[in-house]
Amino acid sequence: MLIDGDPLSLKLLQRNISVVIPAQNPGVVPAAVNGAPVLAALPLRRRTSGWKLAEEGACREDLTRLCPKHSWNNNLAVLECLQDRKEETEIAADCNHLLWNYKLNLTTDPKFESVAVEVCKTTITDIKECAAEERGKGYLVSCLVDHRGNITEYQCNQYIVKMTSIVFSDYRLICGFMDKCREDINTLHCGSISTGEKDVHSQGEVIACLEKGLVREAEEQPGAHAIGANCKKAIMRVAELSSDDFHLDRYLYFSCREDRERFCENTPAGEGRVYKCLFNHKFEEAMSEKCRDALTTRQKLIAQDYKVSYSLAKACKTDLRKYRCSADTNMPRAREARLSYLLLCLESAVHRGRTVSGECQGEMLDYRRMLMEDFSLSPEIVLHCRGEIEAHCSGLHRKGRTLHCLMRVGRGDLGAIDNLCQKALQTLIQEADPGADYRIDRALNEACESVIQTACKHIRNGDPMILSCLMEHLYTDKMVEDCEHRLLELQYFIARDWKLDPILYKKCQGDASRLCHTHGWNETSEMMPPGAIFSCLYRHAYRTEEQGRRLSRDCKVEVQRILHQRALDVKLDPELQRRCMTDLGKWCSEKAESGQELDCLQDHLEDLVSECKDVVGNLTELESEDIQIETLLMRACEPVIQSYCHEVADNQIDTGDLMECLVQNKHQKEMNDKCAVGVTHFQLVQIKDFRFSYKFKMACKEDVLKLCPNIKKKVDVVLCLSTTVRNDTLQDMKEQRVSVKCRKQLRVEELEMSEDIRLEPELYDSCKQDIGRLCQNVAFGNAQVIECLKENKKQLTQRCHHKVFKLQEVEMMDSELDYQLMRVCKPMIRRFCTEADAKNMLQCLKQNKNSELMDPKCKQMITKRQITQNTDYRLNPVLRKSCKADIPKFCQSILNKATGDSELEGQVVSCLKLKYADQRLSPDCEDQIRVILQESALDYRLDPQLQLHCTDEVSRPPGRREVRLQPECKKRLQDRIDMWSYAAKVAPAEGFSDLAMQVMTSPSKNYILAMIGLGVCVLFLFGLLCGRITKRVMQEQKNR
Repeated sequence: MLIDGDPLSLKLLQRNISVVIPAQNPGVVPAAVNGAPVLAALPLRRRTSGWKLAEEGACREDLTRLCPKHSWNNNLAVLECLQDRKEETEIAADCNHLLWNYKLNLTTDPKFESVAVEVCKTTITDIKECAAEERGKGYLVSCLVDHRGNITEYQCNQYIVKMTSIVFSDYRLICGFMDKCREDINTLHCGSISTGEKDVHSQGEVIACLEKGLVREAEEQPGAHAIGANCKKAIMRVAELSSDDFHLDRYLYFSCREDRERFCENTPAGEGRVYKCLFNHKFEEAMSEKCRDALTTRQKLIAQDYKVSYSLAKACKTDLRKYRCSADTNMPRAREARLSYLLLCLESAVHRGRTVSGECQGEMLDYRRMLMEDFSLSPEIVLHCRGEIEAHCSGLHRKGRTLHCLMRVGRGDLGAIDNLCQKALQTLIQEADPGADYRIDRALNEACESVIQTACKHIRNGDPMILSCLMEHLYTDKMVEDCEHRLLELQYFIARDWKLDPILYKKCQGDASRLCHTHGWNETSEMMPPGAIFSCLYRHAYRTEEQGRRLSRDCKVEVQRILHQRALDVKLDPELQRRCMTDLGKWCSEKAESGQELDCLQDHLEDLVSECKDVVGNLTELESEDIQIETLLMRACEPVIQSYCHEVADNQIDTGDLMECLVQNKHQKEMNDKCAVGVTHFQLVQIKDFRFSYKFKMACKEDVLKLCPNIKKKVDVVLCLSTTVRNDTLQDMKEQRVSVKCRKQLRVEELEMSEDIRLEPELYDSCKQDIGRLCQNVAFGNAQVIECLKENKKQLTQRCHHKVFKLQEVEMMDSELDYQLMRVCKPMIRRFCTEADAKNMLQCLKQNKNSELMDPKCKQMITKRQITQNTDYRLNPVLRKSCKADIPKFCQSILNKATGDSELEGQVVSCLKLKYADQRLSPDCEDQIRVILQESALDYRLDPQLQLHCTDEVSRPPGRREVRLQPECKKRLQDRIDMWSYAAKVAPAEGFSDLAMQVMTSPSKNYILAMIGLGVCVLFLFGLLCGRITKRVMQEQKNR
């Protein structure tokens, strides 16, 4: 408000300008001045230089009521007071017309222009555009208003500021605006040109109407009118010139006057401060819809031209010039001016480590947050996502909720999304760059505030690591559901452009340029799109030195961090989701738990389409090298890792050691169900391809290519290699064909496979029906199902029986592969068999079976294995080797009758026992049969034939005195007695008393005693003879 003591320029203006109000007959429209008609409200009078608005009767009443008395002598002060009244009823119509004529004549009067020339002499000379303007048409003052930001003269500046408030009070006073926009105003029906048809104070709505038409055209709304290029420039210029003081945007000023008092009462006008304050409160409940609408329109204009924001243009002016953000001559000027282009250009500088002023970064942060809060500020989203918004996201426009809803649609959670809409969302995320500061995303910030305060309080507010911290706590107790949804919606888009993770970009931009041939931060390449860069980085992350160039250490750490995050949700891996969309729907649509989709795809690996199978295979291969990528599994297994595997877990480079450690400790008390299931799942996946076992692959790669080409499944590779090792051993080859390092790892794989029947697919498939019938309540793991099948061997189907027999044959040849035996007898092995070969562990345990120190459970397990061995000579490697000549010689008829798949039920062993009684076996074979007889004497179950034929007799209840034996059972018992008798005869005496007892009880006692007596007599006679000869020799020597 002007008061006495105005600057010199304004006093000069008051003193020298005479305002002419032309005389007209009532109701006659005067000639247009500068394209605008002038209405006469008063009779003809010549106004002297001392004329005052306050003295006019048309405005006297309003002036007395609304304006302070000390301002009455100052026409400009009166004008300012009266023109800022909002309600039409506040000021009389005649007064409005008087004010209009005064302002119009003021801006076009040559004397007014002469004041400008006098006050702004130096400025006009400096501003060439204004010096060249034609005088006498009001263009000079308009030019000075346009360039008011460059005016340094104090008096000139004060003069132009005051004239600006007059000029912007009505669009018709803006020089040239009417000429450029007359046709568009009429086409869009934005209002009347004469004041008689529309109130003067609503003339700001005409510009607002044009601005909305400009926005509709940018959004390509149906029926949008194409505004002329000159008018478009004029509209944007008006918006730009009114950017520092919200009073100059008349429509917004009147729409938001009450809201300004409510929210921004203490915010001083100027430099766009009021605009920013109102923008910050745009979505408050108390904000009026009319003001919110006006603010949105202005924000949309800012999105089209950043200079419409005074504070942003001022703060970033130097940085824009410094980083050549307006230097691309090939780019249309309209695109250069767009807010998105400015943000991308300056964000690129920040990401490259260049210095951008703090003031500019602060402004960028505000406008990035603004873009994330209101989707309607992005014309591409309004245009391309209209269908998705109407179908899924209507009514959610406040605080970024619509944008997150669209992100959710983009993830595929709510249905399909148009490609153009998806692209528009991706572009907006890059422009807003919320990965650099989570606070930009208001919806995420509000949803995750409690999680950040508890789980991430150690991280500085606004730090990019906040998002990583939130991802680390995904699916944990600290995470809340709303935060989980908002986080995954945002991460879905960040994951599709590696540059949107600022930490990854900072650490890896050098590697990406060196290895992946990337361009600048905001540049793209069809040959290497953003999504492909990360794939390139992680391929190099796990290369060995021999394989070529590798990532730097810092970059590899960040790549591993991203891989850990992606493992939490299959949709965070763009390549996996793109290639496996069909398979995910087909096989994994019923997956209830989040983060389990990859496990599901791995379970159905053989059923996947080829391109999905490839990407799942690559990820699985990567996991085998670094299982810590499996974040959920690592969380579940933390107790076991801390107790048994912390040393390998702490290694920067995991080469499969951690998973091997978890497998070895799978049955420790610290192992919980989730961890056990996860470890078993990975074991089951590994058997599908030997590449999925990193240590096995690295140790045996050359051996597989040489000895087992074209074999892919791990179980088949293990079988191929182990068969080769076994054959080489049996043939006593000087040099094993399988390398030492491969044999060592092969042993690890064989031991792991023996723990769970599911790790041997051929056996599992053959016995699946039997497992369901006989072992349905037996848990997998610890070889319990295999043991159950062994115990029910007689009830198995033929196919399963054959596979179990083959398994037992392998286990008997190599006791270390007998998981149950090694587990149950582990303490006894440490006690009795520390020096024994692991492959011969059963033999050692059998020798110590009857020791008083033997554990009962282990003793029972040894007995089971002895019973198994006696059922078929092929299950007793020692007997088989010792009797390899005797079996074909004496038991060929049994072998001829048996088929290759059938079990001999102890017939060969019984055959050998009979030949033992006949004393026809070779010494080695006889020794083994004697051991078997001695063992079976203590436990009838060790004689399979006896158990088979005497089952009924043995199973009869006790108490019956007389048991009638069946002929076959009786025969078997008699054979057993005969063999014991013979064994007793040939058994060596353990002492003199044992020897005397055997002689006295022998049927050949007399013969033995006679022979002993004869021997004694012979010795006596021999001694007597030798004594006499010795005596004679000694006598002869003495006589000499």
